[in-house]
Amino acid sequence: MNSDIIKGKWKQLGGDIKARWGKLTNDDVDVAEGHSEYLAGKLQERYGWTKEKAEEELHDFRSKY
Repeated sequence: MNSDIIKGKWKQLGGDIKARWGKLTNDDVDVAEGHSEYLAGKLQERYGWTKEKAEEELHDFRSKY
């Protein structure tokens, strides 16, 4: 799914994001609003992942939608 589609469906995806990565807050998800770089940074911060791991997780998530 490309970033324009993700931004358009952000409200719908927010619940799925929270279900998958429960350490993210509602504010994290709201502020990210489709910006994968921000979301990857928050995943790194909350889970202690490397940038590559966070991007891999996001890629996997996007491939399911």
